[in-house]
This record gives sequence, C-alpha cells and structure tokens, in this order.
Amino acid sequence: MVNNIKLSQKNLTEISKRISCPTYDRGNLKTGIVHIGIGGFHRAHEAYYTDQLLHDTSITEWGICGVALLPSDTKIYSTLKAQDGLYTLTVKEFDGSLSKRVIGSITEILFAPENPTHVIEKMASSEVKIITLTITEGGYNYNEATKSFDKENPAIVYDIANPLAPKTVFGYLTQALKLRKENGSKGITIQSCDNIQGNGHMAKKMLLSYVQMAEPSLVSWIEQNVSFPNSMVDRITPATSPNDIERLKKEVGIDDAWPVVCEPFKQWVIEDDFVNGRPLWEAVGAQFVEDVVPYEKMKLSLLNAGHTVLGVLGALSGYSTIDEAVHDVQISTFLKHYMDTEVTPTLADLEGVDLEAYKASLLQRFGNVNIKDQIDRICSESSAKVPIFVLPTVTTNLETNGSVDFAAFLIAAWAIYSLGKDENGDDLIIKDAMKATLHDRALLASSENPKAFLEIESIFGQLIASKRFVDAYTKAYQNLVKFGIKKSVLNINTI
Repeated sequence: MVNNIKLSQKNLTEISKRISCPTYDRGNLKTGIVHIGIGGFHRAHEAYYTDQLLHDTSITEWGICGVALLPSDTKIYSTLKAQDGLYTLTVKEFDGSLSKRVIGSITEILFAPENPTHVIEKMASSEVKIITLTITEGGYNYNEATKSFDKENPAIVYDIANPLAPKTVFGYLTQALKLRKENGSKGITIQSCDNIQGNGHMAKKMLLSYVQMAEPSLVSWIEQNVSFPNSMVDRITPATSPNDIERLKKEVGIDDAWPVVCEPFKQWVIEDDFVNGRPLWEAVGAQFVEDVVPYEKMKLSLLNAGHTVLGVLGALSGYSTIDEAVHDVQISTFLKHYMDTEVTPTLADLEGVDLEAYKASLLQRFGNVNIKDQIDRICSESSAKVPIFVLPTVTTNLETNGSVDFAAFLIAAWAIYSLGKDENGDDLIIKDAMKATLHDRALLASSENPKAFLEIESIFGQLIASKRFVDAYTKAYQNLVKFGIKKSVLNINTI
C-alpha cells in the first residue's frame, strides 16, 4: 500500500522520489506572465511548455500568475492555491502507459471576484510582460450576426458602470492597461490561446471595442504599446475524472485534488510579435512563424470541427466518449467525407504541411481509447463553437459552389440534439449559455418548421438566406426524423 502524500511545495522533495518534479527554484521566479483562465488546457499546454523551459534553462523571469476570473472558478482557485500552484500532468500514451510529472510554472494564483484590485495591479506590474488568455470561444463577446462586439451584454454594461470591480476580461484588461499608461510602464503583449481563427486579431478588435466605450482616451496608447500575436494551440485535454485522481493515488501515492490528463500530441504555432520580450518557447517545441492564419484555419476546420461532428453525432447515437464515436465506422466515414469533400478544398497556403497525413493523425488521436474525452464536454458551448469551427467552411463552399451536404447534416443533427434526447430516448447533458434558445428553436423546428433552428441570427447570421444550404439542411433534418441518426448517417455516406 503506497502512502499518499499531499501535493504541495513543502512535500516536493519527497514526491520527487516517486515522479519527476520541478528542479528549478520556484521561489526565485519572477512573474513575467499573467494567464487568465487556469483550466485544464492551459495547464496541459502553455504552463507545460513554460515548465519545460524552466527545467532546461536558467531563466527566472517567466513564472506564471494564474487568474481565476469567474465566480464559478472558485473550486479550481481553492484547489491550486492549497497546492501552491502545483499539479500533476498525466500524458495518456496510445499504448495505454502513463507519463507523469509535477508542473511548477504557475507560481501565483489569484481569484478575481475576491480582489479585483489585486488582479488589475498584478497585470499592470512592470515585471509582467505578457498576458495570455484561455477564456473559451464564447469569452470574446462576439456577435456572429453583427460581426461585432456585443455592447448589450449585461456583464459589459455592468463593467462600464463599475470599472474598478469588473466581471469580464475586457474590464480587467482595460483597467490594467490604463494603470500601465499612468505608471509610464512599458507596453505589453496580450496573447490569445483560444480556438479562434485570427485569435490575436479578435482579441484586439474586441478589446478596442470595449475601450472605445469605457476609456476612449486609452485607444491610441494601446495601438502603440500593445501587441496581439495570433497563435494556434493544440492538445486534446479531457476533463479530469475521479478515476484519474484515484489512479494517481494508487499508482504513485500522490494526493492531487485536480491533476490534468492529456494526449501525447502537442502543438503551438505563434506569430512572433511581442513588444516587451518573450520566453524562448521554441527551445521546447513551439513554432514561431510570420503568418499563423493558415495553420489556425487547418486546425479549427479539421480538428475542432471534427470534434463537433463526433460529439453531436456520437451523442445522438448514445455514445458518451469521443473514442466510442470515432470507432463507429459510419460516423468515422462521415467525418472523413466531411474533411475530404468540404474542408480540404477550402484550405490553402499550408507550406510544408502534409494534409492527408494530418487528417489521418486526427482519426488516430480521436480514437485514443485511453483519453476517454467526454462527449458532453466536446459539445459544451456549441453555440460559440459552430460559428468558428464549421460556418466559415460553409460560407466558403457556398461562395465557390462546393459541397455543403455534410455540414448541413451536422447542423440538422445539432437541431435534433438540442431537443435534449438521444436516439435511445435518454437525456443528453447539454451545457451551453444559449441552451434555452437552442431548445426553444429546436422545438419549433420539430413542429413541421425545420428552418426555425437556422433563425438564431447570433449563431447563423444570414445563413437562412441561402436556399442551397436550407434545402440541404431541410432534407437532412427530415431524414433524421424519419430514419433516425444511424440510418441517416449510413444513407448520406453513400451519396
């Protein structure tokens, strides 16, 4: 029986006898990066890259301060605070083996709702040179219908009225940048690590839209002193399960209340546009390029959209994990058709990328039976994901007279999914900020008006104006209602 050791800084020496731990002096690190959104992906990706860099070099200026921004982040804040920012990263290899190490690059943890002023002052600190973001696709407050910042969002309205006690990332960034300007500090880089094409452009556009409302005199300073590099991030990171926590205790005797699990694959492609210095992440596998956009487009429209395909079709089929869905021959065949027929023709300028090999690798990664990525996680916040992952492909194909049949089928399946039941009549777990709207429109669609679902303008924009897409969507919807998900997928695969 292995004696369990609670993960903390004081216990690191003892824990290091069991698994790999930070060998650098965490107490000697300066905070060069503030990261907003300290969920699993950040800890499997940016924090991992930074930890490896700290291992391999003698640098001391790139410690990370993690900010838990939302009231719902109380648990992750409390957990990491109690563990001195430490956590265990477990890589689930394809052969079933596990690679484990303790990550130590997050040296500070702040809870924004508890002390907004502390967070603002930290981001304005002269030693902080980069602010990075994983705030999810929906965190950018972008309205698909207007193609602009959603000024009517109640949280935004609140932040305008309460600038020193904000609720949104835009409120915090604005006050921090204002303080940097007042202090005469150097500029700073704001780097998005979210799954949005042109994520740096999006971060800049949305922030400046807010600043124009809240602190218009700050706009010119931001334009001159703040950079917003684009980046492409990739590493499948499923939600941590109770079994992951117990397995860590059983196998190595480490009591970690919130470890992170991930796949072995990782990728980070970054535009080299940093105004105040940056870590040498390229020394540990990151790739710096002049133009990230082609890589982003490839990843978002193949991997992220592929996840959405597997999630929606898998959920309706009664599956609970992504690997189950991809091992369904008809669903994987549908995904291949979608990638080959509708996505691949929209991709260009991928110098040095073997697209066929990349697509094959995705199916292997999706099928990793050790990852067990939950379908309800993949389908969460689909209202923010579909406009980013799927609709750009549809728009391009409508413009070029390319196929839209598979994307239309996916949207029709999503409409039926939004009713909340799978093929077997079991309840689906739907987590979405627009859940009520989606359900209401799905009900209208089920009442002999399939197009009602496409009338959600904030998601679909003016897509309903395309007769070709609406016809393909309506046909798919009627087939799904008549034949069910399994037979409908089989039928479209034979087109």
